[in-house]
Amino acid sequence: MSPELPDPRQIEELLLGGELEYTRKDAVRLSGVSRAFSGRVWRAFGYPSMPDDAVAYTRGDVAALGRIHKLIEEGVLDEDSAIRLVRAFGQTMARLAEWQVNLLSAMIADRPDDAPTAESVDRIMRIADEYIEDFEPLVVHAWRRQLAAAGTRGIAVAAAGAGERQPGGPLRPHAAVGFADMVSFTQMSREVDEIELARVVEWFEETASDIIAACGGRLVKTLGDEVLFSAESPRTGAEIALTIAAEIKDETEIPDVRVGVAYGPVLALMGDVFGTTVNLAARLTSLARPGAVVVDEELAARLADEPGLRVTRIVRRPVRGLGIVQPYVLRRALPPEEGPVS
Repeated sequence: MSPELPDPRQIEELLLGGELEYTRKDAVRLSGVSRAFSGRVWRAFGYPSMPDDAVAYTRGDVAALGRIHKLIEEGVLDEDSAIRLVRAFGQTMARLAEWQVNLLSAMIADRPDDAPTAESVDRIMRIADEYIEDFEPLVVHAWRRQLAAAGTRGIAVAAAGAGERQPGGPLRPHAAVGFADMVSFTQMSREVDEIELARVVEWFEETASDIIAACGGRLVKTLGDEVLFSAESPRTGAEIALTIAAEIKDETEIPDVRVGVAYGPVLALMGDVFGTTVNLAARLTSLARPGAVVVDEELAARLADEPGLRVTRIVRRPVRGLGIVQPYVLRRALPPEEGPVS
């Protein structure tokens, strides 16, 4: 006999690690925050609004509010900064949670596109119940690793003094910023089913992410058929771009990518990057041919004497919002031909 689907409340209490025992009024009273601020926190985390008298919160929820309140009271964060931090956690964890559930569902189902069954949901719940204490430290470990990397990048930028400060604005460190965009993705999405399209996107994102990490860059975000990356040095940005283009070109079942990279000041905010350098990289991507890498004039100048690389100037082009730009094609330099054996 097939197992019945678990009660949603059972799932919540299992994964939240405690019983739903408090109303919103209770959570506000016990944590010491205002009702209005508690609402801002829950919305930033991505939680739905609940009536004041609904029993919908655990001791962990109350403790989270208390920790945030303590950080504000001790002057570590102001209210707006706390909300921005919570929103970053909420958005990141929402995607991670969906990814993990989809991964477990695909592993358990006979076919990845099968709808969840009572049996598969029951098995996922048993895995969660038994192993959630093993999964949780992995999340914290990954966060600490990424925090260490971000801190190291900040120290390196400060030590090098590589950046520009707008009058009255923040320091904008220099970085190589690149977009890798799958060619003819829209056409492909019309020709293959959703499962095959998802497989292609997943392979593309995994391949690009692995290359970016291996080269020492940072994956800023993925946009389905496009990835945005950054690197502290021009050489690292060039290596990432060339490796992604070559790796995907060798995969016959995946569309080629075109890559655009620019070097200059960027504004880093909430894990994303902004500014003219980012916009220029996006525009350069549209100028590249399938399988090719196009860079801006600044990056080309910094790569001119790099061993193993070659930059070739191409026709100046007008690009939307930036006027006329001078693009260059970036390639690996061919090894010198050997002379005749004497």
